Amino acid sequence: MRHKVSPSILSADFGNLQREIEMINRSEADWLHFDIMDGVFVPNISFGFPVLKVARKLSTKPLDVHLMIVHPEKFIPHLKETGIYMLSVHYETCRHLHRTVQQIKEAGMKASVTLNPHTPVSLLDDILQDLDMVLLMTVNPGFGGQDFIDHSLTKVSRLKEMIERKNIQTLIEVDGGVTLETGRKLLDAGADVLVSGNFIFKSSDPIHAIHQLKSL
Repeated sequence: MRHKVSPSILSADFGNLQREIEMINRSEADWLHFDIMDGVFVPNISFGFPVLKVARKLSTKPLDVHLMIVHPEKFIPHLKETGIYMLSVHYETCRHLHRTVQQIKEAGMKASVTLNPHTPVSLLDDILQDLDMVLLMTVNPGFGGQDFIDHSLTKVSRLKEMIERKNIQTLIEVDGGVTLETGRKLLDAGADVLVSGNFIFKSSDPIHAIHQLKSL
C-alpha cells in the first residue's frame, strides 16, 4: 500500500480556511487532519464542532480527526453527525478504552488510538487487533512547529513488528515534525500515514509540498 498524507489544518490560515481547504482538495493529499484540543488534556485550545462541520461541507477529502481531550467518549455522537472518517482518541484519556473503540465503530467511523511520546506501544498489545489505526505522536501534543523526537523511529518499528506478528492490517499514522527528511525515516521504519502541518502550510507552494511527501 502506498503511504498516505494527511495535512494538519492546525497550521493553516484560519482567516482563509475555505481557500486552504480548497487547496487541499486540489492536491494529492489523501485525508485532512484535524486536532481538537480542550485546554485540559493539552495546554492549548483549537476549535470545536462548528468549524469541523463547515470543513466537512468544504472538503472532498476524508476527515482524519484527533481528539486531544478528556472524556472523548462523550462526543462520539456529535462526531458521528459530522460524518468524519477516522477518529483518534488518546490511550491516556480513556479509562475504558475497548468500550470507547467499540462506540466509535458502532457510530460508523474508523477507530484509532493515539499514544503520547512517553507511552510505550506495548500497552496496545491486547487491543491492537480491534484498531483500524494507531497514531503515534512524534512531538508532545498541543502545539504545532515542534522538533521531531528521534526515539519515535524506534516506536514505529516496534509497533510495526507487533502488527506483523499479529498478521493484522492496522495502519500506523505519525504526527509531529514531519518533513521530507523525517518523513522518509518514518516510512522506512514502518509508518503508513504522514501528518504534516508546518511543512505544508508554511511552504511557498503547499500543493508541491504535499506532492513531495507523497513521492517519498
